[in-house]
Amino acid sequence: MKPSLLTILLFLLPTITISLSPPLDPKQVKALESLDIPTSKDPCSQPSFHNATICDTSTPFRHLTALQLSNCSTHLTLSFAALKSLSTLRTLHLLNCPVTPTRFPPQLATSLRSFTSINSLRNISGVSLSRLANLTDLTLSNVTIKASAPYVVLSHMTNLKTLTISRTNLAGSLPKHIHSDLTYVDFSCNNLKGNIPPSITMLDSLQLLNLSSNGLKGEIPSSIGDLISLKTLSLASNSFSGSVPDSLSAIPGLVHLDLSSNHLSGTIPTFISEMRSLKHLNLANNNLRGVVPFNSTFIEKLQVLKVGGNGNLCYNRSVLSSKLKLEIAPCDKFGMPVAAPPSKPSSAGDGDDYDESDYDDDGDGHKKEHHHGPNKVVLGVAIALSSIVFLIVFLILCSKCCR
Repeated sequence: MKPSLLTILLFLLPTITISLSPPLDPKQVKALESLDIPTSKDPCSQPSFHNATICDTSTPFRHLTALQLSNCSTHLTLSFAALKSLSTLRTLHLLNCPVTPTRFPPQLATSLRSFTSINSLRNISGVSLSRLANLTDLTLSNVTIKASAPYVVLSHMTNLKTLTISRTNLAGSLPKHIHSDLTYVDFSCNNLKGNIPPSITMLDSLQLLNLSSNGLKGEIPSSIGDLISLKTLSLASNSFSGSVPDSLSAIPGLVHLDLSSNHLSGTIPTFISEMRSLKHLNLANNNLRGVVPFNSTFIEKLQVLKVGGNGNLCYNRSVLSSKLKLEIAPCDKFGMPVAAPPSKPSSAGDGDDYDESDYDDDGDGHKKEHHHGPNKVVLGVAIALSSIVFLIVFLILCSKCCR
């Protein structure tokens, strides 16, 4: 049966529709060509393998609204003229594009709502970034930012929702004024100093706060508990001191808590075991002491638990098994860590510093004696029988001598 004319038209309709779409602005076509993006086919309907484009539906020419450049060639140049032609962009993402940065044209700086640079742009000025005043999303990672402090970058950004400035060698202190609608803040792996300012703990919509791997110090403020929307909190690898704040108990949905590699002291608060949403808990490498206040039920629901590297911390063997591999000593009857046994020859894969089989059940810290010879009872009986035989022989000899 021959296909009907209607069937043929329905088959060709998508092609006809595409061909009738307005063409891309010629200036933007030229800009894409300068960025090594093929334009022989419509870049809006068929983006290239490494790059993604989104266009509007305006007439007589369409315009780019989103552009992602990834895995760029080393000779690529991101020129001011090309960026000026792309001033209709609202989203610009650069992934693995180590191009030399240029200043943003005013029209593009005003238009952009999302800007990402990951392992891209060899250096970038904080002042230049600050001109992107209408951004709602900013991600900068593995790029050097030339700025004296985060405030230089963020001073004019009042619409931010998500903020990542990670691995950028950024120094200075955390900003004392920051936009209150932020839901995501990541300043990890920089050179930031000082304390956590009140501006951070006033972000009541915040769901993630990552300040790890900096030079921050002082006590963790009790106002951290005001971040009631928080799901993830990482303050690892800083120089925070004092105790774990009780106010953390006021954060009902906290899933990820990492306070490792600081100078925190005191005991582990008991409220942590009552945090129902918690899945990841890392308190390793601090100065915490006392008995771990967790039972096996709480530990089994966690995906990650790390408490090692706290020399005065121990676990109750009547509550927790050594098979949990907590990397801390069991407690003696005084609630103090049992001294580690002398090192034993072992294979490199053993990795357990504390073997419960090395300790007596009374918890006094004395090492069990490991016997590899005859049983004590058998040996005692043998000695007793030998003594009796010797005594009989001795008495016989004495009676003969007396005759």
